[in-house]
Amino acid sequence: MLTKESIQTFAEDWYKKLDVHAPMVEVLPMLVDDGLEMVFPEATVYGHAGFEGWFQRVIRIFFDEVHTVKQVDSEIKDDNTAISKVVVQWEASVWNAPEAYSKRIKLDAYQTWGIKEGPDGKPQITLYTVDELKYHEGSAEL
Repeated sequence: MLTKESIQTFAEDWYKKLDVHAPMVEVLPMLVDDGLEMVFPEATVYGHAGFEGWFQRVIRIFFDEVHTVKQVDSEIKDDNTAISKVVVQWEASVWNAPEAYSKRIKLDAYQTWGIKEGPDGKPQITLYTVDELKYHEGSAEL
């Protein structure tokens, strides 16, 4: 059964896996395959294959990533699904050849997640939408 606490822990685990560029065998079970929609500023992807293609691109662009969960507000529905509003601070470095130095991005990402209970009883993401990005002062921009 989904709880606000289980969704909070799930969000923190999700971002830890993204920070270390965890193998897909650890990440994909956190996502439904059939019906998954993920809306990023640069692309909308569907299902495990769409996510994996997106993830493999971004881990070759960004490094020294740090995600810090600032807020997870979840509304759990009667059918044991949830809509969660997530705010995460994201920091990452990017280097564009032939520049002499990398640049640091630091922003807050405001997101909406759809969550359902997976077959193992753990939360799974069904919808992941980046609603807004707010850059910190002095941050490089995407």
